[in-house]
Amino acid sequence: MNIAQLLNGLALGSLLMILSSGLAMIYGLRGVMNFAHGALYMSGAYLAYTVTNHVSFWAALIVCPLALAVIGAVLELVFFRHLQTRSHIEVGLITFGLALIIERIIGIIWGPHTLPVPAPDVLNGTSNVFGTAYPTYRLFILAIAVVMAAALVFWLRVSDTGLHIRAASQDGETSAILGINVDRVSLTVVCLGAALAGLAGTLAAPYFSVQPGMGMAILINVLIVVVVGGVGSLGGAMAAGMALGIVQTVGAVWLPNLAALLPYIALVAVLAWRPTGFAGKRV
Repeated sequence: MNIAQLLNGLALGSLLMILSSGLAMIYGLRGVMNFAHGALYMSGAYLAYTVTNHVSFWAALIVCPLALAVIGAVLELVFFRHLQTRSHIEVGLITFGLALIIERIIGIIWGPHTLPVPAPDVLNGTSNVFGTAYPTYRLFILAIAVVMAAALVFWLRVSDTGLHIRAASQDGETSAILGINVDRVSLTVVCLGAALAGLAGTLAAPYFSVQPGMGMAILINVLIVVVVGGVGSLGGAMAAGMALGIVQTVGAVWLPNLAALLPYIALVAVLAWRPTGFAGKRV
């Protein structure tokens, strides 16, 4: 494995880490496996295409996560909050239906064609990494993921809101008795999870281009990351996302015939050996 292959794995893992962190937080607090998370990622990518063409990519990095946070608020207030007494499978099926609706609406608005999104001029070209020329934009994705992970962990551990999120994810009823506004905490978490999906979609737009079906394509990997890392575990999702990115990238080079199966093999192996995932169920 050379430096370029490792960096490719880290770049892909960075996107999976950002996207999986939001889904893990939502599940950890709401107990909802949000199958619309891939559609939110896809929405962020298409919105980034429009904002980049009319304003700039830097504007898209701000606008898209904020717009997806608003969609997250709608999901929480209209669906999750009113369905919290329903079974997990029912809520999961509803989110799957929402994913299909969102993807269909995107297809109607933007059409069925692949849409390229240019990276900013300052991030075009290559940078020297230990003597290897490597695309600067992919290093930018890695840097954003590292900053995001550090900021998110710091916020959850230090801020009062982070303390409330961790408490509510462990025991919502006891947290409410102790005076924590669990509804407000839930709204914050779902909005943040959707914003992270928008951020991942924005970063992915110049990397992969924007295309129909990209939400469902990455959703499978994100679900595997969340389950392997430990359903509801933020740290587990971050570590598993980065690991899966490296496994997929390196596997495509060294085991091309088995590369597509590697995530599923990892899923089966982990669940057979440790059903709760590497980090268990906690945020």
